[in-house]
Amino acid sequence: MNPEIVLITGMSGSGKSVALRALEDAGYYCIDNLPPELLVAFVALEHKHHGHRLAIAMDVRSATSLPQVPHKLAELRDQGCTVHSLFLDATTDTLVRRFSETRRRHPLFHGELNEGQRALVQVIELERELLAELREQAHVIDTSNIRASQLQGYIKSLISTTSDQLSLVFQSFAFKRGIPVDADFVFDVRMLPNPHYETDLRDLTGLDPEVVDFLQQQPDVALMQKHIETFLSHWLVAMAQNHRSYVTVAIGCTGGQHRSVYLVERLTEIFGPKWSTLRRHRELDGR
Repeated sequence: MNPEIVLITGMSGSGKSVALRALEDAGYYCIDNLPPELLVAFVALEHKHHGHRLAIAMDVRSATSLPQVPHKLAELRDQGCTVHSLFLDATTDTLVRRFSETRRRHPLFHGELNEGQRALVQVIELERELLAELREQAHVIDTSNIRASQLQGYIKSLISTTSDQLSLVFQSFAFKRGIPVDADFVFDVRMLPNPHYETDLRDLTGLDPEVVDFLQQQPDVALMQKHIETFLSHWLVAMAQNHRSYVTVAIGCTGGQHRSVYLVERLTEIFGPKWSTLRRHRELDGR
């Protein structure tokens, strides 16, 4: 059996160690901070000793050799390996807060920890530049507003999808907590009738039958659903032909509780028979 490889890259402080633990729990043999130069030889060696499921984390500590990674991955695919490339990201404010809370030193930061937030922001932005090409070629997961347990669940669901076709990820979110940075498409549905203003529906979610019934009676909700369906149906085939592995469609409302959740559920039902489809509810999954 040919090796299945999950490559985890991303911003320092974005949760790569959490992702690696999730893969270890799922039965992958994991290694952290592998130099890119050793990737192909390592896969060949470990395939003999630890089976066919390998998870490898790389980060900016290998900055000088990171440009080799896309070519190494292409070589592995040519050898018959299945490769999932995941990039963990977060907003700069989130990363600054995490480093400040833990008092950890950023791997690119060579000054004193008391030099302040401005210096930390500068090295984070430098890291973004160094990792930009890897991010462009990977499936991005925004960890800014999710807990470690949510991230572990997301990782496990992604690697369980069929690897030889494009996978659709529908995600609901609250605009008041920020737009997900991992979204390929963002649809704003805040103009639709809001169940929040119905007293009996305020504490429910788009998963509850009462909210579903209310939204199904709104013509504008049906029209928005149809417009999103038409747009995606037109472009997904082209994206699959362009060898995209994942497409994340984010649907946002004010609180990420009613309208966006409802539409994610409906669109998952519509596209599920045609594509490998996942659903996420950013504001509900962490409850």
